Amino acid sequence: MKVLLTSAGFENKRIEETFLALTGKKPEDIKAVFIPAAAIDADAIEVLPKCLHDLLDCGIPKDNIRVYDLHADMSREELMGYDAVYVCGGNTEYLLERINEKGFRNTLLFFIKQGGVYVGVSAGSLAAAGNLKGSLGILECPVRVHCEKGMEAGPADVENCGEIRIDNRQAILVSDSQDVRIIE
Repeated sequence: MKVLLTSAGFENKRIEETFLALTGKKPEDIKAVFIPAAAIDADAIEVLPKCLHDLLDCGIPKDNIRVYDLHADMSREELMGYDAVYVCGGNTEYLLERINEKGFRNTLLFFIKQGGVYVGVSAGSLAAAGNLKGSLGILECPVRVHCEKGMEAGPADVENCGEIRIDNRQAILVSDSQDVRIIE
């Protein structure tokens, strides 16, 4: 599993470097799906260019990024042609509604289980965690994003499934259900 859950995307070089390492490719060879569906209010929409620039600024060519708004179907085979899925912030309940209504949940979970990289930003992170019913369930523990002070860097205790807190310069790296760590 290659999952990176963030509050605010690639806010520091370490998060960006971790993302690139997870793909195992040169930036110019990475193909990514960019999902802005959760951005349904003005504040979230305002942040979308910054999110897109996370991918562009790390060297992924614009032509290698597909914007997918969860209003059309995307088959498992089609998604497997990409290396990473970057899910933006906004309204988590709406995001999960779109993922589940479009039947994209199983496609996305298959992609992740087959080694595809999942990057969540804010709502995209909460959608992967145990915060809401119908979540992707990548982490059973709830995640809290945009905290004033996140947890200490290093392994996160997922056995007791307490809340995992991250600030805007941290990320949660999930390699499998037991290997979860905070990076900054």
